Amino acid sequence: QVQLVESGGGSVQTGGALRLACVASGNTHRRDCMAWFRQAPGKERERVASISGYDRTNYAESVQGRFTISKDNAKNSLYLEMNSLKPEDTARYYCAAQRGSWCSTSESDYNYWGQGTQVTVSS
Repeated sequence: QVQLVESGGGSVQTGGALRLACVASGNTHRRDCMAWFRQAPGKERERVASISGYDRTNYAESVQGRFTISKDNAKNSLYLEMNSLKPEDTARYYCAAQRGSWCSTSESDYNYWGQGTQVTVSS
């Protein structure tokens, strides 16, 4: 089992920045894919960014150029730097892990999930 705990959410104004963190514990594998998903009220959960076991990153078009995903294997931590935030970024953000070094776009392929952290961007 893997436990994921997110932190760093909060409320900011349009144009602001936040840094989310996710700490993994338990039976973690260094080469697992890690990702950030988000879910806004009334919408489906979507993958925001992912980083493969070989550090290949992928971003949703809506956040490309504004968000940066990274990880620190020594700290078992995953991060999401979010800049130039917009009201449409408001959502609950989830950290997820998928066994295997490649990253799926489908949430059903992710094996472990955190409880999420709320991000609210006001105009």
